[in-house]
Amino acid sequence: MTTLQLDDDLDLKKNSFTILLKSKVKYLMKYTKIIILAIIWLAFTIILIVKDEKDDNTRPTFVPVDQNRYNIIINQPNTKKILIEVYGPFVADKDAEISALWIDMWIDALTFNDSQIKSTQKVSEVWRVAFASKNLPTSKIAIVKRYNIFDLMDSNANAAVLSATMKSNMNEAVSLDMNYDLKPINATLGMIFAGCILIGLYVLIITEIVHRTFAAVFSSTLALAALAVLDQRPTMKEVIEWIDVETLLLLFSMMIIVAILTETGIFDYMAVFAYKITYGKIWPLITCLSLFTGVLASLLDNVTTILLMTPVTIRLCEVMNITPVPILILMVIFSNIGGTVTPIGDPPNVMIASNPHVIDSGVNFGIFTVHMGVGLIFVCLQTYFQFRFYYKNIAALKNPECKQIKEQNRMIYLWQEASVEFSKDLSHNKSIVDAIFNKINKLKWQLKKTMDSSQIEADVYNATLAELTEKYGIRDKNLLAKCAIVIAFVITIFFLHSLPELQRISLGWTALLGAILLILLTDRQDMEIILSKIEWTTLLFFTSLFILMEALTKLGLISLIGKQTENIIMSVSENSRLTVAILIILWVSALTSAFVDNIPLTTMMIKIAISLGSNPTLQLPLQPLMWALSFGACLGGNGTLIGASANIVCAGIAEKHGYRISFTTFFKMGFPIMLGSITVATVYLLTSHVLFKWN
Repeated sequence: MTTLQLDDDLDLKKNSFTILLKSKVKYLMKYTKIIILAIIWLAFTIILIVKDEKDDNTRPTFVPVDQNRYNIIINQPNTKKILIEVYGPFVADKDAEISALWIDMWIDALTFNDSQIKSTQKVSEVWRVAFASKNLPTSKIAIVKRYNIFDLMDSNANAAVLSATMKSNMNEAVSLDMNYDLKPINATLGMIFAGCILIGLYVLIITEIVHRTFAAVFSSTLALAALAVLDQRPTMKEVIEWIDVETLLLLFSMMIIVAILTETGIFDYMAVFAYKITYGKIWPLITCLSLFTGVLASLLDNVTTILLMTPVTIRLCEVMNITPVPILILMVIFSNIGGTVTPIGDPPNVMIASNPHVIDSGVNFGIFTVHMGVGLIFVCLQTYFQFRFYYKNIAALKNPECKQIKEQNRMIYLWQEASVEFSKDLSHNKSIVDAIFNKINKLKWQLKKTMDSSQIEADVYNATLAELTEKYGIRDKNLLAKCAIVIAFVITIFFLHSLPELQRISLGWTALLGAILLILLTDRQDMEIILSKIEWTTLLFFTSLFILMEALTKLGLISLIGKQTENIIMSVSENSRLTVAILIILWVSALTSAFVDNIPLTTMMIKIAISLGSNPTLQLPLQPLMWALSFGACLGGNGTLIGASANIVCAGIAEKHGYRISFTTFFKMGFPIMLGSITVATVYLLTSHVLFKWN
């Protein structure tokens, strides 16, 4: 036996041992995962079985003229805190001081003698709520929820009855709805539970122990169990109300439209056309895709753009023999950037632009687009060049499975096998062995040249283009025309949705009407086939995420972020408050929305920004705070795979096409680009602050 054969036997044994060891470790990790998750499942299952749903203590009440209204809460109280919620037509916060009508409320400890009140003692602070008056414009009157926590004094712990007492200065009785909770959430425990659940969710997603959809379902159920432990288990009706049906309806409807549009062959045709005009050059292709995605996302919403662009991008990458994953991530990033430009491009922008306080500050569609658009031009340039630097070695974008590369790898393998055989027989002429090694080196050099090349050779390009042109084309022009009519309708209504007169129909309803029209025009009978193309795992992921984020909000996680932000801004000097407010709102919203859904985050941050802008002692302008919030909430979604809705949609479609975008892969490219984008946005906002002298 030769020395070479001995080395081969040793290598074979080492490889066999390594494979066996990896197999045992994988087996052990699999069952360890199952045991740990099963224990957690058993825990929250028992909790949900044992704990009752929270009682709904909402009841109607009224406040009489010039009299106290006693709303009995509890007999023989043993609680120290009571959460009070009141629902009614109250004045917005900024107009509370100019309202002439109000209602005062406080907690009384009552004692009775023969069903008559014997004595009353006030055991809480007075809470004044400004009521709507005819002097204020209708746009400033809204049905809002107010709450307050009353700390009861120990000396009154044994009082016979506790009452939520109300009194108004109005000349007529007022009807309200009131709710109370005798066991409000313990803030410390709520924060601990929320933090552990959120960390657990990210551990499951990042390590890919389980599918991300199952991780979201598992974590949302665990969050509901945490609320149950704190005696706040929501009812099924309340859980359903947490789900953003509008977003799900938009996704579902656009998935139907795209599924039918795919049957026309338009995506394959567009891929061939792009291949033709770029002459096999990768960077011109990426540039065109980035610009087109950004512009389209600014006119539509970013989720709809990704639904349309992802199949085209995947098909185009397959034609160009480049790996689709990094290109898809870049497309998602540009869709989120483009969606930040207009008030209709991203859900946070819709929430910001439709807020009455923001509208009153002078923000309309044009002003919003101009202020955001100028800054996002620089963000687009930064993102594009950062991506080019990230992939400065063009070989990293090449698909190792393309025909030319696979053939070259096969030839190298065959010549290497030949070199081994010739080396075994030392009787062969050394010059032959050297010639074989020279051939191998030449093949490796050619492979490197192919991997490094950003352009396909002319003969290969022409042959491939001819083959693709013959194979791929518009398969059904009649169906394409019908799809074009429907898409034109949807896009037009989307764009006109910024007009107040056309805001009676939402984006989700618009997409659903378009889907219904398309099915009607095409006279489809095979609904099962269409529904089988829906990304149900993506829709379930969003549903679970909505429930999870609302549960974390109930546990106090989102409000803690808001309170800490407000405290920091209030702690600096008056001259620096606007600068600090812009920086804090921008960076906190960006970093948080990278890891937490930006819809509840935007809801919370809008309240903070409005409270800062309406605070007479701070005198901060509201508009720059809104620009900072929009930049942060929208661009922050580029940081992680679950940071924005478009990210998840793209990952779902890519996975269905056989390309998996993991959390780690997205994070490695998305998070650095997100940090760069927020840095550019910071420079832009601070420069605008100096130039325009916001005050």
